[in-house]
Amino acid sequence: MKIFFDAEFNEDGATIDLISIGLVREDGAALYLENAECDLTRCDDWLQRNVIARLDGPKRSRVDMAKEIRAFAGDAPEFWAYYGAYDWVALNQLYGRLLDVPKGWPKLCRDLKQEALRFGLALPQPDPAFEHHALYDAQWTFEMYRDYVGPALAAEAEDRRWLTQWRLGAFARGKSAQQASGDVQT
Repeated sequence: MKIFFDAEFNEDGATIDLISIGLVREDGAALYLENAECDLTRCDDWLQRNVIARLDGPKRSRVDMAKEIRAFAGDAPEFWAYYGAYDWVALNQLYGRLLDVPKGWPKLCRDLKQEALRFGLALPQPDPAFEHHALYDAQWTFEMYRDYVGPALAAEAEDRRWLTQWRLGAFARGKSAQQASGDVQT
């Protein structure tokens, strides 16, 4: 199951303190949580204006957040984020170290922005009126995958499948021609 997520966090170059996280599964189900243990007084003016002012969801301890996310994501999720490096670290730190994530979970996060760049896709920008709310951003990531990156990946996979079949067919045709001419040694 693909999980599209976004995290809002306070980082100071030494720590990444999770503020909130939004997750959207490919089936459309959503989960939004805020970290009750985050010290919001340490957030700078930009975070106060653009993130803290938009907080509106349930507050949970980090332990409870980890449990709810685990139940929501399941046993073998595929995580996707947009510019997701710090988001991925913030999510993983709910479980401790990267090695402590639930069994069956990946050790990497797929990045929508990287795939969009690879395919030369220009994604529409999120609505600034809602941007930096973790659930809104997770929903936007899901929509950009569904409408842009997902179809590009599907087309690439089909091209790869067709090319593999063509190569195998060419190999088989070449081998048959060699057998017919007697050039094949057994």
